[in-house]
Amino acid sequence: MSEQHIITFGGLRPSRGRTHRLIDYVLSLTKKECPKVGFIPTATGDSAPSIVAFYDRFPSGRAERSHLALFNRTIEDIERYILSQDIIMVGGGNTANMLATWRVHGVHLALGKAWHAGVIMCGGSAGSLCWFECGTTDSFNLYKLEPLYDGLGFLPGSHCPHYDGEAQRRPLYHSLISEGFPAGYAVDDDAAIHFVGTDVHQVISSREDAGAYYVEKKGDQVIESPLKVTLLTDDGR
Repeated sequence: MSEQHIITFGGLRPSRGRTHRLIDYVLSLTKKECPKVGFIPTATGDSAPSIVAFYDRFPSGRAERSHLALFNRTIEDIERYILSQDIIMVGGGNTANMLATWRVHGVHLALGKAWHAGVIMCGGSAGSLCWFECGTTDSFNLYKLEPLYDGLGFLPGSHCPHYDGEAQRRPLYHSLISEGFPAGYAVDDDAAIHFVGTDVHQVISSREDAGAYYVEKKGDQVIESPLKVTLLTDDGR
């Protein structure tokens, strides 16, 4: 049986003319010279800038790149496309709209089959939140974060991306968990959690002050426990 991999980025900051170390890490997992990487830009409505950014992030010499558009759909068999990839990258944007669109087109079912078959899943922001049961999102109001309850649920519990990148994230996440929201994982920008199955394999980061945390309620208190971080070098390891 194939191992199941999900790499959840808190968010990816610009990497200044080089491949982001977290992208290097994901590419290295395939152990292939030129893996097939499929991008799903649904969260931005398949916007051209998000698609261009994906092609910029994955160098042409290191990956066979393509994308799955749903608003102007050209790929007939979504399941076959997703299952044919080595890596699926999900972009950031509006998580709620993305999930609703996926469910109309059956993308959620295809992703589940691909994950179980060993296709590596990754993404940041909406592309990390979607894999969990629930989490924090700006899908409903750009100026106010709110809970989202209908994630794919491949990974149990909750998730908070952009933990150090947006001022509202930490206080809202703590408040929700204090009120009974499921415990879960918070991830800073430029850090990621690599799950094998539903277990944490390791936390990786491209900068020293970025990490990840397990946040839970114990008694009357919300406890934020830092997870051990591996700082990546330029070769993604």
